[in-house]
Amino acid sequence: MLESYYLPYTIEAGCDEAGRGCLAGAVYAAAVIFPPDYQNELLNDSKKLSEPKRLLLREIVQRDALAWAVGVVLPSEIDKINILNASILAMHRAIEKLSILPQHLIIDGNRFKNYKDIPHTTIVKGDGKYLSIAAASILAKTYRDDYMLSLHQELPFYDWEHNKGYPTLKHRVGIKEHGVSFYHRKSFNLLGDGQLSIDFSR
Repeated sequence: MLESYYLPYTIEAGCDEAGRGCLAGAVYAAAVIFPPDYQNELLNDSKKLSEPKRLLLREIVQRDALAWAVGVVLPSEIDKINILNASILAMHRAIEKLSILPQHLIIDGNRFKNYKDIPHTTIVKGDGKYLSIAAASILAKTYRDDYMLSLHQELPFYDWEHNKGYPTLKHRVGIKEHGVSFYHRKSFNLLGDGQLSIDFSR
């Protein structure tokens, strides 16, 4: 069972992001506030859960949370401010959309920038330690996966249905054969070792 909270007697929001290491698509983040002493033995880091279980838990999180929200930063924004800043901005956007103002934030990872005057604590592998961060990781992951599946319908030759924008061989072969799409992060090393040059004008 993961921990219910980091600070007791506090309205605490857990935050996490998804899609940081992808070559294409937006980065998503979520923020979740649970009731005090909330318990759920099924919740865990989204990477340790199957897709059906993530989707089931998304419904449970949205039902049980006092407040939840998702923030998005587009590929064009990622290219302008870099992926670290974009990941933090996505979390800021999620926090901003919460219907309840948190008194404290717990953030997965070790990097964050202050959001207004709300104190925060960064927690390495926090999505495997705290329920609200695990819930945020599930929301961010599942909503981003839905988004990448919709993009796959538009541009099926990058295999986003399966790789969700991550740098797989099929994805990079698609880039070599069809060029760079509007949804690719042009500041990233899209071809890995880069045997071929890329035409960014497409």
